[in-house]
Amino acid sequence: MTTAATLAPPAPRPAERLRVSPPWWMALVGAVAGFSGTGSATLNGDELATISAASRSLSGMFELARHIDGHFLPYYLFMHFWAKAGTSELWLRLPSALAIGVAAWFLVELGRRLHSTRAGVIGAGVFAILPSVSYYGAFARSYAFAAAAVVLSFWALHRALERPGAARRWVLYGVAVALVCSTHLFAVLVLPAQLLLLRRVVAVRMLAALAIGCVPAAVLGLIGYGERHAISWIPERGPEVWLKFPKMAAGATTLGVVLFAMALAGAVVLWRSAPKGRGGRVWAPVLVGWLVLPPILLLAVSVLVTPAYVDRYLFVTAPVLALLAGLAVAGLPRFQVVAAVLVVVVGFGLAFSEHAEVREENGRFENIPWALRVIKAEPEDAIVYGQSQVRSGFEYYADSLMPVDVLLAGSAPDPDGFGYPEGSDVSGALEGRKRVWVVWRGTKQSGLEGDSIARVAEVEAAGFELSLAKHSGDLPGLTVALFTRR
Repeated sequence: MTTAATLAPPAPRPAERLRVSPPWWMALVGAVAGFSGTGSATLNGDELATISAASRSLSGMFELARHIDGHFLPYYLFMHFWAKAGTSELWLRLPSALAIGVAAWFLVELGRRLHSTRAGVIGAGVFAILPSVSYYGAFARSYAFAAAAVVLSFWALHRALERPGAARRWVLYGVAVALVCSTHLFAVLVLPAQLLLLRRVVAVRMLAALAIGCVPAAVLGLIGYGERHAISWIPERGPEVWLKFPKMAAGATTLGVVLFAMALAGAVVLWRSAPKGRGGRVWAPVLVGWLVLPPILLLAVSVLVTPAYVDRYLFVTAPVLALLAGLAVAGLPRFQVVAAVLVVVVGFGLAFSEHAEVREENGRFENIPWALRVIKAEPEDAIVYGQSQVRSGFEYYADSLMPVDVLLAGSAPDPDGFGYPEGSDVSGALEGRKRVWVVWRGTKQSGLEGDSIARVAEVEAAGFELSLAKHSGDLPGLTVALFTRR
């Protein structure tokens, strides 16, 4: 008969328990790996939206949440207080790096509980070399927070199942689930994998903790559904997106494919390491579910509810990809340390170009300092923004004379979004001007062909013709165009 105690693998052997020490040093490695990803990469539109939201009053943030990004409100509230100490790039990105450190810490602990300290340390080491970790660990959004909360939830669940009668452990698990739900709405897609551990003897406690912990998801989900117009830019996807999933999780194609193959081996190691007939074996499919269910369920949401499949929503799978790879190495009969070093070194080499790209000035694909260098403003030049919210980046980075912002009608952003109030009479605003710079998010073609960037057509209708157009390179990127009066 299955008992609650059999739901977790056997405790580490006494000899190994003596060797266990707080994994603070792996947490430090993870935090440094994440923070190093900032390189010279400039803030992009999403990060500037974080500044815009966090810089508002509390009432202003709640007003914003009524119209857009309501599911990010917990993160915005945290950043509201964090940003009081400054809004430099490094300071804004530091919380994400710290969250990566927390994720690495609990990854070591979870690996120790499931197999061995060595498995956890190797898994955290692999996690630290992922380009995706360098990207989201130096990204002023909540994705690193979500990854940390997810690892915490699996660790807390294992701990609760180890002593199912300890109420405090179930409370901690419920808190961890609530953090998962509060950090990013789609992070909840990992939770169905945890249901594989549900057994009659723990059903009441586990389901109660899950239900209470998921209250934030229910609230934020309803808010997000009402604001789904904010993600109307996401195209419809098909199952072909799963072919890109290894690259998304790891941040590099070749490394991602290699780690997925190792992850399968790691699941086998975990399955075989648990004694036959023990409930601990179920953790192998649980970890596999953590890895593969989020992309499957996110595509289902996209097909059945609204298009929502975006790669960054799935960063929560990166920790388990690394952990399973660590289990594969730790399960080798000999030379585990040598193999671990080789995996980390070779893995970093396979993804070196991606690491370099992440740390470039345009590493977040929206290079505003580049655009400022392109703009050679002369006295009386005007500037028009193809999308009003692009203005915030120029206000953040501009440190010299800028063209006159002729359409701006107020210094504060719109209370219901990230744009700014603007005048509608472009021709009147440009009266007497000989040159006007137009900047928009997207390619040259998106603004110069068709009518997707309405401001371009309005500038041309005001009597101007194109003299210069440059694009920042990566997509979507920025386009800077100079128009002169005909």
